[in-house]
Amino acid sequence: MHAGQIVLLLLAAVAAGWVDAVVGGGGVLQLPVLLLAGVPPVQALATNKSAAIFGTASAAVTYARRTKLDRAVAVPAGALAVAFAGLGAASAALLDAAVLKPLVMVVLLGVAAFVTLRPAFGRLPQPHLRTRGRVVAALVVSGVAIAYYDGILGPGTGTFLLIAFTSVLGMDFVHASATAKVINTGTNLGALAVFAAQGHVLWAVGLAMAACNIAGAQIGARMALSRGSGFVRVVLLCVVAALVAKLAYDQFLAT
Repeated sequence: MHAGQIVLLLLAAVAAGWVDAVVGGGGVLQLPVLLLAGVPPVQALATNKSAAIFGTASAAVTYARRTKLDRAVAVPAGALAVAFAGLGAASAALLDAAVLKPLVMVVLLGVAAFVTLRPAFGRLPQPHLRTRGRVVAALVVSGVAIAYYDGILGPGTGTFLLIAFTSVLGMDFVHASATAKVINTGTNLGALAVFAAQGHVLWAVGLAMAACNIAGAQIGARMALSRGSGFVRVVLLCVVAALVAKLAYDQFLAT
């Protein structure tokens, strides 16, 4: 790996950390750059997790210090996420990712349409939606379903978590993003543990990218907290568009 590729990887890690801290989806930046640098796909996925976990965890700490986390959701869902993301990573080889990608694209397009057509969505909290049944549903959706998806495939995990907490529990975008960071840290940890045990992580590259990921995550978390839900909404729509474009390219154009 030559110096130009290393610089590109580090810049991508800063940008990915920023995106992940605001709305999730930083992998859409880090993964392609790792692949362009000649890293094999499984090692690229593993090394991406080794960098992302540090940025996501640092963003979670920043959010926790500056805003109120819904710990009744974040803690149990985060614990579930470790287990189910690890299960997803362990079973990734058994599932053809080409089957999932069109479904993920449809879901992301639905998310974009929903957020666009409902401009007030996520701007203000709706605490009346937080019932016991909805809390259980949020735990299952985030800690089981989305976590398992992150272990198998991954793109858009943080974005799906953000939408889940906003729509199911009525959180505003900033508090939903804060809670999502805790669960996303769990999903990264679970998947990383499996990838590390299988020997797929390029630790020197991953740790260098992790330092840059933390820097980007700190900037992103602070911007989200200071600029509020309207800013998060705009970034969300941009990230969803990028994710759809990336998945469409992988599905229909990549050879």
